[in-house]
Amino acid sequence: MSKRIRYGDFISTVSVQQQRLSYNQLTPQPQYDAQGQEVPYQQTKLKLHPREIGRMVKPYVESRLMEQVKTVLPLVLYLLLFQWLILRQDIMTPWLITAGIAAVLLGLMLFIEGLQRGLMPFGEELGSTLPRKLRLPGVLSVAFLLGIGVTLAEPAIGALKTAGSLVSQAKAPLLYALLNQWSGVLVAIVGVGVGLAAVIATLRFVRGWNMKPLIYLTVTPVLGLSLYMHTDPLLRAVLGLAWDSGAVTTGPVTVPLVLALGVGVAAATSKKNEPSGFGIVTLASIFPILGVLLLGLFVAFVHPDSLQAVSTVSTHYAPEPSTRDQFQEAIVMGLRAIVPLIIFLFIVMKLVLHRDLPNPKVLTYGLIVAVLGMIIFNIGLTFGLSELGGQTGSSIPKVLQNGSVGGYLLILVFAWLLGFGATLAEPALHAMGMTVENLTQGAFKRYGLIYAVSFGVAFGIMLGVMKLLFHLPLIYFILPGYAVALTLTFFAHEEYVNIAWDSAGVTTGPVTVPLVLALGLGLGGEVGALDGFGILALASIGPIISVLSVGLWISWQVRRSHDKHEQEVAMHQEHTQGA
Repeated sequence: MSKRIRYGDFISTVSVQQQRLSYNQLTPQPQYDAQGQEVPYQQTKLKLHPREIGRMVKPYVESRLMEQVKTVLPLVLYLLLFQWLILRQDIMTPWLITAGIAAVLLGLMLFIEGLQRGLMPFGEELGSTLPRKLRLPGVLSVAFLLGIGVTLAEPAIGALKTAGSLVSQAKAPLLYALLNQWSGVLVAIVGVGVGLAAVIATLRFVRGWNMKPLIYLTVTPVLGLSLYMHTDPLLRAVLGLAWDSGAVTTGPVTVPLVLALGVGVAAATSKKNEPSGFGIVTLASIFPILGVLLLGLFVAFVHPDSLQAVSTVSTHYAPEPSTRDQFQEAIVMGLRAIVPLIIFLFIVMKLVLHRDLPNPKVLTYGLIVAVLGMIIFNIGLTFGLSELGGQTGSSIPKVLQNGSVGGYLLILVFAWLLGFGATLAEPALHAMGMTVENLTQGAFKRYGLIYAVSFGVAFGIMLGVMKLLFHLPLIYFILPGYAVALTLTFFAHEEYVNIAWDSAGVTTGPVTVPLVLALGLGLGGEVGALDGFGILALASIGPIISVLSVGLWISWQVRRSHDKHEQEVAMHQEHTQGA
């Protein structure tokens, strides 16, 4: 009697040689002690030759390392070629800079690996567990403290501290005081701003608030305070630092961890139609600006003795810190950035939530790698990126020695290409482009967003360099720029508003921020500018305007297509009724 079988089963049976084995042949024989009791089986550890370990780890490491190479290397090569071919300047300490850039690549690779294996599981576990264990005030308190902790762990936050040594005491005493005597408080204030942003973002996830009112309620006071401080020559110097600090906070630590917490809270509270995750970057950029502005007012009016101490600082020669001291400082900064955050997350997990750590071995591995990566990155930042950016920035004004218009145009074109290329290479932007294309069901194409953001950042960096070259006040760019952005926000759809305002923070990664800061400070020092801040601020506003403009154009295209379709349907119905 025939039996039907699948052709695939037939091929598998005749092509694969099979042999039936008893399960007992695959398991070790039981062992007994002197009393006749069975000894529990202890699995022997797998022994691998170092060459075999290398073959297993090599593809994994190569893929992680290439992600950082694609981001950093084009930017570095562009600066090197520009300095060699256009400026005709040699690179000082080339081997030290090369080693520093290699340390940046290795440090970023290790840090991102540790972030994904160690810190991210903490955020996801907290987000899903907190609402079941604590009431909403307790959840918001944890979100606030987490926002402060992740800010201290941002790789680019050290760039603000490094900038303090490059600011002139005599020209900008308040700015110098904030970056030196008050540097710890400055970073803490930025952290508090991100903490408040985390609280508002969590409430937004839970309540389902729209983003437009939050933008108007936060941006408008910041613009008003900036305009007031611009009228005072002493306070005016703080504007660039404040607006740049908003760009520093939205890096690879803050956004994923706080977003994981907020999304987890929204999912656990079972709110319908909650936002898709956009908005946290915007809020994390605005609140630190307000915090730094208020800190500047506090120091100027409550502690004017700090400024007097600065203005009377002795001009005796201060020796450069040795390489050993810089290495030690990088290690201390790495430990100080990550370890407090780990302790805080551990306390919340064990003492507040009474939860065991998920996969403790993997988690420990991730945390150790994150700390090691941060230390190596800080070393590379000191000896590589910051040094290269400072050299290029200080060499650029040499093309202006004859005062020709071509020299100015060359510098502006250099700045535009730098912004465009750096943004195109940003991995976070490509990931965001895919998310946006899915959320808008293909209306906003992935590469449409990438090029819109890249053009916006390019024009923003170009305007920032123009501000330094011609000694223009930052408020002349900030007020018109945000006025245009707020006007476009009023007419744009909510989904495009979320995308546009968040796209500004996605582009300011751990490589772009210190490089652009060093470039701006080096250029500002050579042309006699008060400071080199403001480039990052304008690089953030550019993509907001460009993406909102593209969003309005897409909405008009969709509306026109719908109107055309409705007209065709109406004409067809009239034709049918007439027939």
